[in-house]
Amino acid sequence: MISLSYGQRGGRAALAAFLPLVFFISWETLGRFDLLVDGLIPTPTRVLQAWWTWIAGPGGLALNPYSGTWASNLWFSLERVGEGYLLAIVIGVPLGVLIGWSRLAARMVDPSIQWLRPIPITAWLPFSIALFGIKDFGAIFLIFLGAFYPIVVNTTQGARDVDKNLVRAARMMGASGGTLLRRVILPAALPSVFTGLRIGLGIAWTAVIVAEMVAVKSGLGYVLWDAYYVGRMDVVIADMVSIGLAGYVSDRVLVLIESRLLTWRRLQSY
Repeated sequence: MISLSYGQRGGRAALAAFLPLVFFISWETLGRFDLLVDGLIPTPTRVLQAWWTWIAGPGGLALNPYSGTWASNLWFSLERVGEGYLLAIVIGVPLGVLIGWSRLAARMVDPSIQWLRPIPITAWLPFSIALFGIKDFGAIFLIFLGAFYPIVVNTTQGARDVDKNLVRAARMMGASGGTLLRRVILPAALPSVFTGLRIGLGIAWTAVIVAEMVAVKSGLGYVLWDAYYVGRMDVVIADMVSIGLAGYVSDRVLVLIESRLLTWRRLQSY
């Protein structure tokens, strides 16, 4: 059984790597035969060289200001995503449960949320800069907005879809409103909550890049725009890959937390 499990994991990894491998081999081959736009699309080997210098190169080089700055810029972006995303969870999850459970809250709050939700993050940029200036909190504000709406909407739907038989059974056993909310409504809504958390996390990474390109002077988004401005497309692509990997790893961490908290879902599938 153990060898079969390892075989299955290896097969899944091979399938997941197949398309990226074909893509990068094709990309490198086109570059070797000078079939790419010169100076605009670097080959994967050039991107890897630029990425390695960005990660491990000596800092303070006048000819390469990106050398050795990858870790610090990644940390700036991670910190902003973490703060804005956590704020969205702290406000969005309780508010979503309240809207989904209370008709009064739904009538008072939900129309305003649905009215503001279609406004894109980029439309909030001028307001953010005018209000907070070129500072971290402007980026955190945009990340919060991006993550908040999918979290609150999915949490609301999860709270509304709770099995009414569970609610009746809890009330028959004498559960108070607070106990019902804490022990029945929230646990039953958790699958929908985690769906909103995953969607919100992806939008949070989008928001931090948009914010750092305009509203702050550090982070992966800032490096992306600065490298494009000076024509370093190898750094631009390395930055894009870094963003994708950071988003993927953070999503996998969230999936792991979900699998640990929702073990009962696996038991129900047997």
